[in-house]
Amino acid sequence: MSDKKQDDLDYETTGHSWDGIKEYNKPLPKWWVWTFYACIVWGIGYVIAYPAWPLINGATPGLLGYSTRGEVAAEIARVEDQNAAINAKLAGTELTEIAADAELHTYANNAGSAVFKTWCAQCHGSGAAGAKGYPNLLDDDWLWGGSIEDIHATISHGVRNETDDDARYSEMPAFGRDELLEKEEIVQLTNFVQLLSGDTPQDAAAAEAGTVLFEDNCSSCHAEDGTGDVSQGAPNLTDAIWLFGGSYDDILETITNARFGVMPSWTERLDEAEIRAVASYVHGLGGGEASE
Repeated sequence: MSDKKQDDLDYETTGHSWDGIKEYNKPLPKWWVWTFYACIVWGIGYVIAYPAWPLINGATPGLLGYSTRGEVAAEIARVEDQNAAINAKLAGTELTEIAADAELHTYANNAGSAVFKTWCAQCHGSGAAGAKGYPNLLDDDWLWGGSIEDIHATISHGVRNETDDDARYSEMPAFGRDELLEKEEIVQLTNFVQLLSGDTPQDAAAAEAGTVLFEDNCSSCHAEDGTGDVSQGAPNLTDAIWLFGGSYDDILETITNARFGVMPSWTERLDEAEIRAVASYVHGLGGGEASE
């Protein structure tokens, strides 16, 4: 008897046949069937025990009350408990004394790096080099001072925000938008500021005419020599370091419409130890200044 005929005798068929090809009625292996049933039972048990079904304002909590958010919160609380002592020490140490304590300084830099990457890197960049409109924290050019106390105050209260009464605040007049100067005068000022920064002005005669305009309209904040005033957040115009760009068009836009960058206050989102940690970290990046 052929193998084909033997197969026909060994297995029951469904009765279906296509061009002489028969469909066998072969049951699934027992182990597979029982595994499948076990998975169904396990799935039912899981949706009863753990959060599973989405609802309008959340999900079914499950009989065990398990929560991934709760697990993360518990882990955060555990770490905070472990660091409670050194955080208390950091919050209570004079800012200028942090660097003198090797253990505290190392902890502050590590913790400050984590805070910076979480909350500050979005604007200042992961390497703190900043971008157009966002200060570079690696150089030694500081609008509001680069001592650790100054940096701490800036982080704590922010700049030009409307939520903290102690925020750093200064506002440059929009000389063109508010019609404080004529267009020709703004062009003259732009050329003079280019000259101040060591750049070659587009129009030397206009730069010469801008000297008096600068003394009358700008020197009260930027100083007569253009070196600025950190107490007012007025930038140094002689060092070729520009927050909003130093091209002719950028300077013209700044004088015409002014700039008004805002930094949030962090006192409501970070505790004192975290603020001190990130202040220490930023101060140590390379541009920090010594305390007076």
